[in-house]
Amino acid sequence: MQFYSMTFMPWPHLPEDYGGSAWVVCPNDNYDPVLGTDTYRGYLDLLVQADELGFDGIALNEHHQTPYCGMPSPNLIAAIVARTTQRARILVLGNALPLYNPPLRVAEEYAMIDVISGGRLEAGMVVGDMPGYYSYGINPTEARARFNEALELIRQAWTRPGPFEFSGEYYRYQHVNPWPRPVQTPHPPIWVPGLGSPDTMKLCAENDFHYVTLPFFHRDFVEKNYASFRRTWLDAGRAPDPSRLGLLFPIYVAETDAEARAQFEQHYWYFTRRLLPGIQVNTPGYTAEAALLRMMTQMDSFMTSVTDWEDVIAGGYVLAGSPETVTERLCERIETSGAGNFLGVFQLGSMPYGLAARNHELFATDVMPKVRKEFPNGPVWAEATTASGGVR
Repeated sequence: MQFYSMTFMPWPHLPEDYGGSAWVVCPNDNYDPVLGTDTYRGYLDLLVQADELGFDGIALNEHHQTPYCGMPSPNLIAAIVARTTQRARILVLGNALPLYNPPLRVAEEYAMIDVISGGRLEAGMVVGDMPGYYSYGINPTEARARFNEALELIRQAWTRPGPFEFSGEYYRYQHVNPWPRPVQTPHPPIWVPGLGSPDTMKLCAENDFHYVTLPFFHRDFVEKNYASFRRTWLDAGRAPDPSRLGLLFPIYVAETDAEARAQFEQHYWYFTRRLLPGIQVNTPGYTAEAALLRMMTQMDSFMTSVTDWEDVIAGGYVLAGSPETVTERLCERIETSGAGNFLGVFQLGSMPYGLAARNHELFATDVMPKVRKEFPNGPVWAEATTASGGVR
């Protein structure tokens, strides 16, 4: 098992009377740059702490024009982390390729991070979210085609001797010759997150990429996505490989279940009620048809629809409780998903630095070793079946 500490670096100081969308149109006079300095420093301290506590990796995210995520450029954060940490892998999940013009810059910046870190980069390549397309004025119906072409360009930039010419539908270069080149060969590991698109699953299975699905839906929906991915992987003729599958959701560990709820619940509601409203995940033309139809039937299980704490826990939207409770529930989710990588969001919503740091410590000392012991060789990858009924 590999354990990552993931952060969104959210803005925890929205005014109490702000009730509008948190995406694209949230007025930026709600952002205080003076408070922002300390906020960023606290988040960076948490990433360094994760390295010191023995996490296998640090995971970053990219979003634009939203208090949901303070990383419009995760590569800047990754470069800082590359120099201030010693051993943890650095997973940028990811760069939204269609939003980069030119996308060749992604190949260059990722290579820089890999070199600075001594070969610790894990390169996320994402189609991006709908608000990002609104922010940058890019036609979302071209998202998949632009993504595929940009990804191919980046892979060639990392593996072909330069200079060479690249001519595609969206991107054309007379000279592709990036300096520097990444340390890892043939290139850093590639991750592609998804919400159930068969195209994304097939891309990962055929190319030996890592896949992770986003945790905004009830666990049944998430587990069916994982079952579909395992089936797609096997159909591509590959042996089961839990190391190519990531499990992602918020987590909070306290001394007791009651303390966990008392300390964490308000910050969870800040996340779902203040930071998620306004996000779009089911836009026609952007989302693959099969995934869109699946999501439309599951929107009542979307995180923002759940209003009762007991339903939050039962639906698997978060893992929260004592070390014993969290260990038991995490092991069960690993068994069900077959994922060999756990990406835990240890700071969520408005959670202050002190609580997030203590959460980190308790997980690293009282949960992580027990889960490693439970899965010394990684999880057993069942053939596309789950406790909630697999998708075949």
